[in-house]
Amino acid sequence: MKTLELAKEVQEYVVKMRREFHMNPEPSMKEFNTSARIKEELDKMGVEYKSVAGTGVVATIHGNTPGKTVALRGDIDALAVVEENDVDYASKVPGLMHACGHDTHGAMLLGAVKVLNQMKDELKGTVKFFFQPGEEVGRGAAAMVADGVLDGVDGVMGIHISSDMPTGTINADGGPRMASADAFKITITGKGGHGARPEQCVDAVVVGAATVMNLQSIVSRELSPFDPVVVTTGSIKSGTRFNVIAPTAVLEGTVRYFKPEYKDVISAAIERIAKSTAEAYRATAEMEYDSCVKPTINDDECAKIAQEAASKLVGKENVLHLPPSTGGEDFSEFSSVVPGVMTRLGARNEAKGIVYPHHHGKFNVDEDAFKYGVAFYAQYALDFLNK
Repeated sequence: MKTLELAKEVQEYVVKMRREFHMNPEPSMKEFNTSARIKEELDKMGVEYKSVAGTGVVATIHGNTPGKTVALRGDIDALAVVEENDVDYASKVPGLMHACGHDTHGAMLLGAVKVLNQMKDELKGTVKFFFQPGEEVGRGAAAMVADGVLDGVDGVMGIHISSDMPTGTINADGGPRMASADAFKITITGKGGHGARPEQCVDAVVVGAATVMNLQSIVSRELSPFDPVVVTTGSIKSGTRFNVIAPTAVLEGTVRYFKPEYKDVISAAIERIAKSTAEAYRATAEMEYDSCVKPTINDDECAKIAQEAASKLVGKENVLHLPPSTGGEDFSEFSSVVPGVMTRLGARNEAKGIVYPHHHGKFNVDEDAFKYGVAFYAQYALDFLNK
Protein backbone atom coordinates (compact mmCIF):
# COMPACT_ATOMS: atom_id res chain seq x y z
CA MET A 1 0.00 0.00 0.00
CA LYS A 2 1.17 3.50 -0.84
CA THR A 3 0.34 4.74 2.65
CA LEU A 4 2.60 2.11 4.22
CA GLU A 5 5.44 2.86 1.82
CA LEU A 6 5.23 6.57 2.60
CA ALA A 7 4.95 5.77 6.31
CA LYS A 8 8.20 3.84 6.12
CA GLU A 9 9.82 6.90 4.58
CA VAL A 10 8.84 9.06 7.57
CA GLN A 11 9.57 6.37 10.18
CA GLU A 12 12.86 7.95 11.25
CA TYR A 13 11.17 11.34 11.59
CA VAL A 14 8.39 9.88 13.74
CA VAL A 15 10.90 8.13 16.01
CA LYS A 16 12.82 11.40 16.39
CA MET A 17 9.68 13.36 17.30
CA ARG A 18 8.46 10.67 19.69
CA ARG A 19 11.75 10.66 21.56
CA GLU A 20 11.75 14.44 21.77
CA PHE A 21 8.22 14.41 23.20
CA HIS A 22 9.18 11.60 25.56
CA MET A 23 12.15 13.51 26.95
CA ASN A 24 10.03 16.60 27.52
CA PRO A 25 6.69 15.46 28.98
CA GLU A 26 4.10 18.00 30.09
CA PRO A 27 1.06 17.65 32.36
CA SER A 28 -2.54 17.68 31.15
CA MET A 29 -3.81 21.02 29.82
CA LYS A 30 -0.30 22.50 30.23
CA GLU A 31 1.33 21.02 27.12
CA PHE A 32 2.70 24.42 26.07
CA ASN A 33 6.07 23.36 24.63
CA THR A 34 4.62 20.22 23.01
CA SER A 35 1.97 22.35 21.32
CA ALA A 36 4.59 24.86 20.16
CA ARG A 37 6.75 22.10 18.66
CA ILE A 38 3.79 20.62 16.81
CA LYS A 39 3.08 24.04 15.30
CA GLU A 40 6.72 24.43 14.29
CA GLU A 41 6.59 21.11 12.45
CA LEU A 42 3.32 22.02 10.74
CA ASP A 43 4.86 25.33 9.63
CA LYS A 44 7.74 23.40 8.06
CA MET A 45 5.24 21.24 6.18
CA GLY A 46 3.22 24.25 5.03
CA VAL A 47 0.06 22.85 6.61
CA GLU A 48 -2.55 25.23 8.03
CA TYR A 49 -3.55 24.95 11.67
CA LYS A 50 -5.21 26.74 14.55
CA SER A 51 -4.95 26.62 18.33
CA VAL A 52 -7.91 25.33 20.34
CA ALA A 53 -8.66 24.44 23.96
CA GLY A 54 -5.56 26.24 25.19
CA THR A 55 -2.82 23.81 24.18
CA GLY A 56 -4.68 21.86 21.50
CA VAL A 57 -3.88 22.13 17.80
CA VAL A 58 -6.07 21.35 14.79
CA ALA A 59 -4.30 21.01 11.45
CA THR A 60 -6.19 20.80 8.16
CA ILE A 61 -5.40 19.38 4.72
CA HIS A 62 -7.84 20.00 1.89
CA GLY A 63 -7.89 17.50 -0.95
CA ASN A 64 -8.08 18.63 -4.55
CA THR A 65 -11.57 17.15 -4.79
CA PRO A 66 -14.36 18.37 -2.50
CA GLY A 67 -16.10 15.86 -0.26
CA LYS A 68 -16.59 14.82 3.34
CA THR A 69 -14.41 15.76 6.30
CA VAL A 70 -12.71 13.22 8.55
CA ALA A 71 -10.80 13.94 11.75
CA LEU A 72 -7.82 11.97 13.08
CA ARG A 73 -7.07 12.32 16.79
CA GLY A 74 -3.89 11.93 18.81
CA ASP A 75 -3.55 13.02 22.46
CA ILE A 76 -0.34 14.63 23.74
CA ASP A 77 -0.31 14.86 27.57
CA ALA A 78 1.86 12.94 30.04
CA LEU A 79 1.40 11.40 33.51
CA ALA A 80 2.74 11.96 37.01
CA VAL A 81 4.85 8.77 36.88
CA VAL A 82 8.56 8.40 37.67
CA GLU A 83 10.45 7.05 34.64
CA GLU A 84 12.33 3.81 35.34
CA ASN A 85 13.62 3.13 31.83
CA ASP A 86 17.37 3.29 31.25
CA VAL A 87 17.26 4.83 27.77
CA ASP A 88 18.95 7.91 26.33
CA TYR A 89 15.56 9.50 25.64
CA ALA A 90 14.23 9.09 29.20
CA SER A 91 12.14 11.88 30.70
CA LYS A 92 14.09 14.97 31.73
CA VAL A 93 11.27 16.12 34.01
CA PRO A 94 11.34 14.55 37.49
CA GLY A 95 8.09 12.80 38.38
CA LEU A 96 6.58 13.22 34.92
CA MET A 97 6.58 10.64 32.13
CA HIS A 98 4.84 9.65 28.93
CA ALA A 99 3.78 6.40 30.58
CA CYS A 100 0.70 5.86 28.41
CA GLY A 101 2.08 6.42 24.92
CA HIS A 102 0.66 9.84 24.13
CA ASP A 103 4.10 10.86 22.92
CA THR A 104 3.73 8.22 20.21
CA HIS A 105 0.26 9.44 19.27
CA GLY A 106 1.43 12.99 18.67
CA ALA A 107 4.44 11.81 16.70
CA MET A 108 2.49 9.35 14.55
CA LEU A 109 -0.14 11.99 13.83
CA LEU A 110 2.60 14.35 12.62
CA GLY A 111 3.80 11.50 10.42
CA ALA A 112 0.29 11.09 9.05
CA VAL A 113 0.21 14.81 8.22
CA LYS A 114 3.39 14.34 6.20
CA VAL A 115 2.00 11.31 4.37
CA LEU A 116 -1.39 12.82 3.53
CA ASN A 117 0.19 16.11 2.54
CA GLN A 118 1.99 14.14 -0.17
CA MET A 119 -1.29 12.52 -1.21
CA LYS A 120 -3.46 15.63 -1.61
CA ASP A 121 -4.32 14.66 -5.18
CA GLU A 122 -5.91 11.44 -3.91
CA LEU A 123 -7.96 13.08 -1.15
CA LYS A 124 -11.65 13.44 -1.92
CA GLY A 125 -12.45 15.84 0.85
CA THR A 126 -10.76 17.26 3.93
CA VAL A 127 -8.69 15.77 6.73
CA LYS A 128 -8.40 17.41 10.14
CA PHE A 129 -5.76 16.39 12.66
CA PHE A 130 -6.68 16.78 16.32
CA PHE A 131 -3.62 17.13 18.57
CA GLN A 132 -5.54 16.88 21.82
CA PRO A 133 -4.50 18.02 25.30
CA GLY A 134 -5.70 16.77 28.65
CA GLU A 135 -6.87 13.22 27.96
CA GLU A 136 -5.56 11.93 31.27
CA VAL A 137 -7.81 14.32 33.19
CA GLY A 138 -10.80 13.80 30.89
CA ARG A 139 -11.03 17.50 29.96
CA GLY A 140 -9.21 17.97 26.67
CA ALA A 141 -11.66 16.47 24.19
CA ALA A 142 -14.64 18.26 25.73
CA ALA A 143 -12.74 21.55 25.58
CA MET A 144 -11.98 20.99 21.90
CA VAL A 145 -15.60 20.17 21.16
CA ALA A 146 -16.65 23.34 22.98
CA ASP A 147 -14.29 25.26 20.69
CA GLY A 148 -16.18 23.92 17.66
CA VAL A 149 -13.63 21.46 16.24
CA LEU A 150 -16.38 19.06 15.12
CA ASP A 151 -18.21 21.66 13.03
CA GLY A 152 -18.51 20.17 9.55
CA VAL A 153 -16.79 16.91 10.56
CA ASP A 154 -18.45 13.71 9.30
CA GLY A 155 -16.45 11.19 11.30
CA VAL A 156 -13.52 10.82 13.67
CA MET A 157 -10.89 8.15 14.24
CA GLY A 158 -8.34 7.72 17.04
CA ILE A 159 -5.45 5.38 17.74
CA HIS A 160 -4.18 4.28 21.14
CA ILE A 161 -0.92 2.39 21.22
CA SER A 162 -1.09 -0.84 23.23
CA SER A 163 1.51 -2.76 25.23
CA ASP A 164 -0.92 -5.70 25.39
CA MET A 165 -0.86 -6.38 21.64
CA PRO A 166 2.21 -7.42 19.62
CA THR A 167 3.71 -5.11 17.03
CA GLY A 168 2.05 -5.57 13.66
CA THR A 169 -1.48 -6.03 15.04
CA ILE A 170 -4.47 -3.69 15.12
CA ASN A 171 -7.83 -3.78 16.88
CA ALA A 172 -10.87 -1.87 15.60
CA ASP A 173 -14.06 -3.57 16.82
CA GLY A 174 -17.45 -1.90 16.74
CA GLY A 175 -19.78 -1.28 19.67
CA PRO A 176 -18.81 -0.54 23.29
CA ARG A 177 -15.03 -0.42 23.58
CA MET A 178 -14.13 1.58 26.68
CA ALA A 179 -16.15 2.32 29.77
CA SER A 180 -17.25 5.46 31.50
CA ALA A 181 -14.94 6.87 34.15
CA ASP A 182 -17.18 8.45 36.77
CA ALA A 183 -16.04 9.46 40.26
CA PHE A 184 -17.91 9.64 43.55
CA LYS A 185 -17.15 11.07 46.98
CA ILE A 186 -19.15 10.22 50.09
CA THR A 187 -18.70 12.30 53.24
CA ILE A 188 -19.95 10.60 56.40
CA THR A 189 -20.54 12.61 59.54
CA GLY A 190 -20.89 10.91 62.92
CA LYS A 191 -19.83 11.91 66.42
CA GLY A 192 -16.29 11.54 67.68
CA GLY A 193 -15.03 10.67 71.14
CA HIS A 194 -12.89 8.35 73.22
CA GLY A 195 -12.25 4.88 71.87
CA ALA A 196 -13.11 3.44 75.29
CA ARG A 197 -16.58 5.00 75.27
CA PRO A 198 -18.18 3.97 71.96
CA GLU A 199 -21.70 4.32 73.38
CA GLN A 200 -21.13 8.07 73.56
CA CYS A 201 -20.17 8.28 69.89
CA VAL A 202 -21.27 7.60 66.33
CA ASP A 203 -18.28 5.86 64.76
CA ALA A 204 -17.67 7.12 61.20
CA VAL A 205 -15.17 4.31 60.58
CA VAL A 206 -17.85 1.68 61.19
CA VAL A 207 -20.32 3.55 59.00
CA GLY A 208 -17.71 3.88 56.25
CA ALA A 209 -16.87 0.18 56.37
CA ALA A 210 -20.54 -0.78 56.22
CA THR A 211 -21.08 1.60 53.30
CA VAL A 212 -18.22 0.04 51.31
CA MET A 213 -19.66 -3.42 51.77
CA ASN A 214 -23.22 -2.35 50.98
CA LEU A 215 -22.11 -0.68 47.74
CA GLN A 216 -21.06 -4.11 46.45
CA SER A 217 -24.72 -5.07 46.11
CA ILE A 218 -25.29 -2.53 43.32
CA VAL A 219 -23.45 -4.64 40.76
CA SER A 220 -24.46 -8.03 42.15
CA ARG A 221 -28.14 -7.35 42.89
CA GLU A 222 -29.38 -4.24 41.05
CA LEU A 223 -27.93 -4.57 37.55
CA SER A 224 -28.00 -7.22 34.86
CA PRO A 225 -25.14 -9.74 35.05
CA PHE A 226 -24.85 -9.42 31.25
CA ASP A 227 -23.82 -5.74 31.47
CA PRO A 228 -20.26 -5.14 32.72
CA VAL A 229 -20.18 -2.63 35.59
CA VAL A 230 -17.54 -1.73 38.18
CA VAL A 231 -18.15 0.15 41.43
CA THR A 232 -14.83 0.55 43.24
CA THR A 233 -14.16 2.38 46.49
CA GLY A 234 -10.50 3.25 46.11
CA SER A 235 -9.94 5.50 49.10
CA ILE A 236 -11.14 5.70 52.72
CA LYS A 237 -9.86 8.52 54.88
CA SER A 238 -10.89 8.56 58.52
CA GLY A 239 -9.47 8.75 62.00
CA THR A 240 -6.37 10.26 63.59
CA ARG A 241 -5.37 7.90 66.40
CA PHE A 242 -5.85 4.30 67.56
CA ASN A 243 -7.94 5.22 70.61
CA VAL A 244 -10.04 8.02 69.12
CA ILE A 245 -13.40 7.35 67.49
CA ALA A 246 -13.51 9.28 64.24
CA PRO A 247 -16.29 11.83 63.71
CA THR A 248 -15.97 11.82 59.91
CA ALA A 249 -15.03 9.51 57.06
CA VAL A 250 -14.55 10.27 53.38
CA LEU A 251 -14.94 7.55 50.76
CA GLU A 252 -13.85 8.09 47.15
CA GLY A 253 -14.27 5.74 44.26
CA THR A 254 -14.91 5.19 40.58
CA VAL A 255 -17.74 3.76 38.50
CA ARG A 256 -17.32 2.09 35.10
CA TYR A 257 -20.10 1.05 32.71
CA PHE A 258 -20.86 0.84 28.99
CA LYS A 259 -24.57 1.65 28.89
CA PRO A 260 -24.95 5.47 29.04
CA GLU A 261 -28.30 5.15 30.84
CA TYR A 262 -26.55 3.48 33.79
CA LYS A 263 -25.10 6.80 34.92
CA ASP A 264 -28.32 7.94 36.60
CA VAL A 265 -29.19 4.45 37.85
CA ILE A 266 -25.85 3.85 39.56
CA SER A 267 -25.38 7.35 40.98
CA ALA A 268 -28.87 7.20 42.51
CA ALA A 269 -28.12 3.78 44.00
CA ILE A 270 -24.84 4.95 45.56
CA GLU A 271 -26.52 7.95 47.14
CA ARG A 272 -29.43 5.87 48.43
CA ILE A 273 -27.18 3.24 49.98
CA ALA A 274 -24.81 5.82 51.49
CA LYS A 275 -27.61 7.81 53.12
CA SER A 276 -29.60 4.82 54.35
CA THR A 277 -26.52 3.06 55.74
CA ALA A 278 -25.50 6.20 57.59
CA GLU A 279 -29.00 6.60 58.96
CA ALA A 280 -28.97 3.03 60.24
CA TYR A 281 -25.90 3.88 62.31
CA ARG A 282 -27.23 7.31 63.46
CA ALA A 283 -24.88 9.20 61.12
CA THR A 284 -25.44 11.28 57.98
CA ALA A 285 -23.92 11.02 54.49
CA GLU A 286 -23.58 13.38 51.55
CA MET A 287 -22.51 12.37 48.06
CA GLU A 288 -20.75 14.17 45.21
CA TYR A 289 -20.81 12.53 41.78
CA ASP A 290 -18.81 13.54 38.71
CA SER A 291 -19.17 12.08 35.23
CA CYS A 292 -15.57 12.42 34.07
CA VAL A 293 -15.67 10.40 30.83
CA LYS A 294 -18.54 8.93 28.82
CA PRO A 295 -18.43 5.35 27.51
CA THR A 296 -16.62 5.02 24.19
CA ILE A 297 -18.92 3.27 21.73
CA ASN A 298 -17.54 2.68 18.24
CA ASP A 299 -19.80 3.26 15.28
CA ASP A 300 -20.20 -0.03 13.40
CA GLU A 301 -19.68 1.48 9.94
CA CYS A 302 -16.57 3.37 11.04
CA ALA A 303 -15.25 0.20 12.66
CA LYS A 304 -15.78 -1.68 9.41
CA ILE A 305 -13.82 0.95 7.47
CA ALA A 306 -11.04 0.78 10.08
CA GLN A 307 -10.85 -3.02 9.95
CA GLU A 308 -10.64 -2.95 6.15
CA ALA A 309 -7.94 -0.29 6.25
CA ALA A 310 -5.99 -2.26 8.85
CA SER A 311 -6.25 -5.44 6.78
CA LYS A 312 -4.57 -3.67 3.86
CA LEU A 313 -1.62 -2.79 6.09
CA VAL A 314 -1.05 -5.75 8.43
CA GLY A 315 -3.15 -8.50 6.89
CA LYS A 316 -6.58 -9.68 7.95
CA GLU A 317 -5.08 -12.29 10.27
CA ASN A 318 -3.45 -9.51 12.31
CA VAL A 319 -6.64 -7.52 12.81
CA LEU A 320 -7.49 -8.71 16.31
CA HIS A 321 -10.94 -8.93 17.88
CA LEU A 322 -10.81 -8.19 21.59
CA PRO A 323 -13.28 -7.71 24.45
CA PRO A 324 -14.07 -4.19 25.67
CA SER A 325 -11.91 -2.52 28.31
CA THR A 326 -13.15 -0.89 31.51
CA GLY A 327 -10.51 1.79 31.11
CA GLY A 328 -11.78 5.28 30.31
CA GLU A 329 -11.04 7.42 27.25
CA ASP A 330 -12.32 10.93 26.53
CA PHE A 331 -12.35 10.18 22.80
CA SER A 332 -16.00 9.54 23.65
CA GLU A 333 -16.55 13.33 23.68
CA PHE A 334 -15.93 13.25 19.93
CA SER A 335 -17.62 9.95 19.07
CA SER A 336 -20.79 10.81 20.98
CA VAL A 337 -21.29 13.79 18.64
CA VAL A 338 -20.20 12.37 15.27
CA PRO A 339 -19.64 8.75 14.16
CA GLY A 340 -16.27 7.56 15.37
CA VAL A 341 -13.96 4.65 15.99
CA MET A 342 -11.28 4.29 18.67
CA THR A 343 -8.66 1.75 17.64
CA ARG A 344 -5.64 0.07 19.24
CA LEU A 345 -2.19 -0.37 17.72
CA GLY A 346 0.03 -3.19 18.96
CA ALA A 347 3.49 -2.18 20.22
CA ARG A 348 4.49 -5.06 22.52
CA ASN A 349 7.77 -6.84 21.83
CA GLU A 350 8.87 -9.44 24.36
CA ALA A 351 12.21 -9.98 22.61
CA LYS A 352 13.03 -6.33 23.29
CA GLY A 353 11.73 -6.46 26.86
CA ILE A 354 8.84 -4.17 25.97
CA VAL A 355 6.20 -5.84 28.14
CA TYR A 356 5.25 -3.39 30.89
CA PRO A 357 1.69 -2.10 31.20
CA HIS A 358 0.50 1.44 30.65
CA HIS A 359 1.04 3.85 33.59
CA HIS A 360 4.06 1.81 34.75
CA GLY A 361 7.46 3.45 35.27
CA LYS A 362 8.99 1.01 32.76
CA PHE A 363 6.30 1.38 30.13
CA ASN A 364 7.78 1.57 26.65
CA VAL A 365 6.76 0.80 23.09
CA ASP A 366 8.29 -0.94 20.12
CA GLU A 367 9.09 1.92 17.74
CA ASP A 368 8.80 -0.48 14.79
CA ALA A 369 5.03 -0.11 15.28
CA PHE A 370 5.09 3.55 14.27
CA LYS A 371 5.02 2.91 10.53
CA TYR A 372 1.81 0.93 10.96
CA GLY A 373 0.26 3.69 13.06
CA VAL A 374 1.12 6.41 10.56
CA ALA A 375 -0.15 4.32 7.64
CA PHE A 376 -3.31 3.38 9.56
CA TYR A 377 -4.18 7.02 10.24
CA ALA A 378 -3.64 7.86 6.58
CA GLN A 379 -5.36 4.79 5.12
CA TYR A 380 -8.41 5.27 7.30
CA ALA A 381 -8.75 8.88 6.16
CA LEU A 382 -8.48 7.90 2.51
CA ASP A 383 -10.97 5.04 2.81
CA PHE A 384 -13.46 7.09 4.85
CA LEU A 385 -13.44 9.91 2.32
CA ASN A 386 -13.64 7.58 -0.67
CA LYS A 387 -16.50 5.44 0.69
